[in-house]
Amino acid sequence: MYEHILLPVDLGNENSWSKALPVAIEYCTAFGSTLHVMTVMPDFGSPMVAQFFPSDHEDRMMANANEVLHTFVADKVPESIKVQHIITDGTIYKSIIDAAEEIGAELIMMGAHSPELQDYLLGPNAARVVRHSTKSVLVVR
Repeated sequence: MYEHILLPVDLGNENSWSKALPVAIEYCTAFGSTLHVMTVMPDFGSPMVAQFFPSDHEDRMMANANEVLHTFVADKVPESIKVQHIITDGTIYKSIIDAAEEIGAELIMMGAHSPELQDYLLGPNAARVVRHSTKSVLVVR
């Protein structure tokens, strides 16, 4: 049913994946799906921000994120599941939607968190993905 499942994770926030990851593993096992685990790094590329960092900061940041994501997957995902690691930078919800389109994901699986006041004013990333994506989105609470 699902050949490609996208699971965005915030490597610094266990709540972003603690409930969604087991469900994603269950779906991948049941359907023989490829699990695409992605993380989105902040965009430090704008000239205004970039001037405060060393010239190679973006490359080092992406390399570190790649290493941390691979370690995360090795620790948390069974070896029997085919995994693709995706690291992007930019706006979180837009990066998730773009990655889902690029890989041809049939399902985006995301963890939900308890909303805070700013979420009611701005909307959390999961809600934005649900509103703007053309793909099916499963929000695991």
